[in-house]
Amino acid sequence: MRNVNGRNAAAVHEIAELAERESLCLQTFELDVTDDASIESAVSEVVAKCGRVDVLVNNAGYGIMDLAESVTLAQAQRQFDTNFFGVLQMNRAVLPAMKRQGNGLLLHVSSGAGRLAIPGMALYCASKFAMEALAEVYRYELASLGIDSLVIEPGAYATPIMGKLEKGEDPGRKTGYGEMAQVPEKLKAKIASSRANPQEIADVVLQIIETPAGQRQFRYRVGPGGPGVQRINALTDEIQREMLEAFGIAALTKFKTQTSGAG
Repeated sequence: MRNVNGRNAAAVHEIAELAERESLCLQTFELDVTDDASIESAVSEVVAKCGRVDVLVNNAGYGIMDLAESVTLAQAQRQFDTNFFGVLQMNRAVLPAMKRQGNGLLLHVSSGAGRLAIPGMALYCASKFAMEALAEVYRYELASLGIDSLVIEPGAYATPIMGKLEKGEDPGRKTGYGEMAQVPEKLKAKIASSRANPQEIADVVLQIIETPAGQRQFRYRVGPGGPGVQRINALTDEIQREMLEAFGIAALTKFKTQTSGAG
């Protein structure tokens, strides 16, 4: 996590107490997914201490909730730096170790908004759409190496991120939108009213990790939300299979279990 000696010091202390109380091997490392040097340092330290990286959970992220026109280019870049480029760089950092091992799991925390275009959430949706495309291509390219890549798509959960959502930094651009200008706040209130327990997401993450390699599905829809995302996923899976066959590369995307290169 970021700022382990600053604003997150209390969380680090809490984790250390939990580790001691439960006799768990838990360690906290300084890591900012928008800082390449920080990524390389943290991953190198993990590999040096543990000798391997079995699972990477890409769950860093934040959201901008406002009309697309009111979002500045600088804001959009920050959104993608965390939600997309941070994922790309984290995956690049751990993949050498996973390839040496002959196994590994890249787990990407996306959203129902990674499959649906939602007014008032344009840049967040765009960043998650991009991340899902990247995760799916990784799944094809890494399958023959015994490395899994998959996506979790949570529905509406009222987590602390709701208090950190950014508004567009150019509010004057919302002039003339009428009632549409109120949609972002309506969406925020709707999501904040969710009574779904975020523990459900953690439970699915554990279930996925414990599922044998090669038996995991690509997308996992979790929590509240209509059936639309599942329907999109089912149709997309069918079309993707047809595309791979048409290019004559379907066989290359089949998952192969490798013999581990490390203990």
